[in-house]
This record gives sequence, C-alpha cells and structure tokens, in this order.
Amino acid sequence: MDTLVSTPLFTLNLDVALDRTQAIGQVADHKRIIVPINGGTFEGPRLRGTVLPDGADWLSVQSDGSWNIDVRVTLRTDDEALIYMRYTGVTIPKPEMLERFKQREILPYDAYYARTTPRFETAAPKYQWLNGVIAVANGMRLETGPKYQVFAIL
Repeated sequence: MDTLVSTPLFTLNLDVALDRTQAIGQVADHKRIIVPINGGTFEGPRLRGTVLPDGADWLSVQSDGSWNIDVRVTLRTDDEALIYMRYTGVTIPKPEMLERFKQREILPYDAYYARTTPRFETAAPKYQWLNGVIAVANGMRLETGPKYQVFAIL
C-alpha cells in the first residue's frame, strides 16, 4: 500500500465559551489562551453522543500567527460510555479572518487550514477499539465553535 486509507469516525461539534476565555498572555515564544468548552455533540457510524462541559483548548498563538491547538474533552456516548478525547493540531488563520472568528461567523473547511490528530482512552468494552485508533481531523468554524470531521487511519 502506498497511500493512507481512512474511514469516517464521526463529526464533532463543539460549543466554546468565548465569554470565559482566559488570556494568560505572552509566555516564552507564544501567547497562551485557554478557551473553555461548554459541551457539544458527536455522531458517526459506530458512536454518537454528547461532549461533556468543562473541557478546554489550551491554545498557543505562535509569533507567525498560527495556532497550536491542545484540546481535552470527555465524550459521553448515547449508551452512557465515557471516552476521554485529546487532540492536538494546528490552525493557520488568514489575517483577514480573525475578526470573523471573533464575530462567530461560519467559516467553511476551505476558508483556512485546521488539522488535528485526536487520540482516545476508554474502559468501556464496546469502545475499547478506539484506544488503538490513530485519527486525523479537519476543521471549520460554526457560530458556536469548531466542527471537525474525524477520520480513523486504517
């Protein structure tokens, strides 16, 4: 095989709490911002459910304007299993889009570069297959926060 093969895992919609953002400020070579997550939803062929509140993105804004994403959330499936999800990645917003981000405008997948690498941990027998999954995701912006299409690499 000379190409990577992927399959859709789920779509993730997050509701971020911009009004509770914590701007830590300039530290070393980046600006640290913590963006709380109020909750959200996820749905795919093999799992669906809600994102529990109190996750966050420990975002660092680099000197070149790119954003290093570091998100940790807990997923609750529709059958009550808990799954810890962490993803890191990068967003490269165009300068003219920053105000649109602040205004919570919808920005489609092709409007900017947003890619992440989710990982999962769960003790739920039905979902333990997730513990070994390598995933990638691409992101867009909805009014309430980011939306990701998450794919498992086969």
